[in-house]
Amino acid sequence: MISDEPWWKTAVVYQIYPRSFADSNGDGIGDLPGIIGRLDYLAGLGVDVLWLSPVYPSPQDDNGYDISDYQGIDPVFGTLDDFDRLVAEAHRRGLKIVMDLVVNHTSDEHPWFVESRSSTNNPKRDWYWWRPPRAGMAGGDPGAEPTNWRSFFSGPTWHFDETTGEYYLHLFSRKQPDLNWENPEVRQAVHAMMRWWIDRGVDGFRMDVINMISKDTALPDGVALAGQALGDGSPFYICGPRIHEFLNELNSAVFDSPLLTVGEMPGVTLEQAVEFTAPDRREVDMVFQFEHVGLDQGASKWDIRPFRLHDLKATFGRWQAGLADAGWNSLYWNNHDQPRVVSRFGDDSPEHRVRAATMLGTVLHMHRGTPYVYQGEELGMTNVPFRSIDDFRDIESVNHYAEATAAGEDPAAVLVSLRKMSRDNARTPMQWDDSPNAGFTTGTPWLAVNPNYPTVNASKATADPDSVFHYYRRLIELRHTEPVVAHGDFTMLLPDDDRVYAFTRRLGDVELLVLGNFSGDTVPTDLSGQSEVLIANYPPDTGDPIVLRPWEARVYRRAS
Repeated sequence: MISDEPWWKTAVVYQIYPRSFADSNGDGIGDLPGIIGRLDYLAGLGVDVLWLSPVYPSPQDDNGYDISDYQGIDPVFGTLDDFDRLVAEAHRRGLKIVMDLVVNHTSDEHPWFVESRSSTNNPKRDWYWWRPPRAGMAGGDPGAEPTNWRSFFSGPTWHFDETTGEYYLHLFSRKQPDLNWENPEVRQAVHAMMRWWIDRGVDGFRMDVINMISKDTALPDGVALAGQALGDGSPFYICGPRIHEFLNELNSAVFDSPLLTVGEMPGVTLEQAVEFTAPDRREVDMVFQFEHVGLDQGASKWDIRPFRLHDLKATFGRWQAGLADAGWNSLYWNNHDQPRVVSRFGDDSPEHRVRAATMLGTVLHMHRGTPYVYQGEELGMTNVPFRSIDDFRDIESVNHYAEATAAGEDPAAVLVSLRKMSRDNARTPMQWDDSPNAGFTTGTPWLAVNPNYPTVNASKATADPDSVFHYYRRLIELRHTEPVVAHGDFTMLLPDDDRVYAFTRRLGDVELLVLGNFSGDTVPTDLSGQSEVLIANYPPDTGDPIVLRPWEARVYRRAS
């Protein structure tokens, strides 16, 4: 019965990147009091859950995803008292709080790692992955790393530590050493930390790269990457041999109440996701998969390819069908790691931005799964016209530019790909109004505000009934009031059409027909509405068969 379904199936999650959301004290960095001051805005949008990117103490090498204390709040964001007040004020408005959990790695400044690197016989030595140089080679020499794996942030995954003469593993920045989950003491410490946050009122966790916590303990070399000395080690750390055991153990040790758990899982397959999210396996409620946000990429995220709609339909359709009977989908276009979707898959020109943004929102929210809205998505925020590498702050982008230009690539061409795909596109400050710095701060923002803020901002959007904001509010309301949106089955239509995305949702005798025009053209279809228009981003057009205007979205409700 629908009444027995978990609460998060009818929920909408709003992701906050605290550093860029709202600054209360004028230091140019968003903070917890700033979020508290905007809770009424979020409640007005109608979302159910606020997911906070990391606010723990951190050296900020990777903008907070390098945690130096799991049971505190970084002073730049506020205090634990501020956090407790945020939880209380959110709960008072019916909003739940989900924390970002980063336990594949810590900061190299975390006390655990400080102890681990102090000597080879320290009790916490085995809390991280330490290995000697390759046989016959000296530590620090080129190629002496224990494996040939390439880091996600460029260069090798191993860093030589002169204190003990060994290397430690870091899949990301060298300041983000990987925890060794093979050690039961590590797992128990993580479980205890999570229970501590639950006791403070947290309603769930988004778990960062959680499918990388189990490694093949043999640590084999990966297949060499074309033109590089380094190799692809991902087969030995993505969904490793004990991943299901570790997640089931975590679930049993921590989640004894109806919390929301979502696992970010790069490289996860549909078949693996079915196992991770099947309720009887007690691992996670849903996963973040990356197939659809890799469709416009070649060998790397910087190798940008044309977006083809039928590829998107094939990917979404497979995941809808594959998780129809067991497990659950998470639905997203944007997050702190992805460029703005209206610029990426839509049209961010002044003429089409609003309708492209609302069409994209319609298509996503009408799928089966839990939708995630990233801050500013509900305003139709766009990518940023970065002028030079000096405008970027993201470590991944800065490292890529340095490595690519050192290898002889044209700096101008590298900047073109950065402007399109850099994570900084998502991290520019939230655009609240048309005052200086978009109302984000009275100081100097840590990352420059998108220059289009005088026209794209929350103040204008909330005052305009035809804005992206109010359209998203209506989309979210539909999920709450129309059971078919959350619980209906899914059938793809027109799978090979390269401009129109069409599908139905059905529950009992209610069927929805969802249409989205992914083009700036007027497109005739052979589809017929013959029913009530539930939501649309253009004034009504009663023509039959349906003709879609540029970037048009319609949802028909058909009762039989």
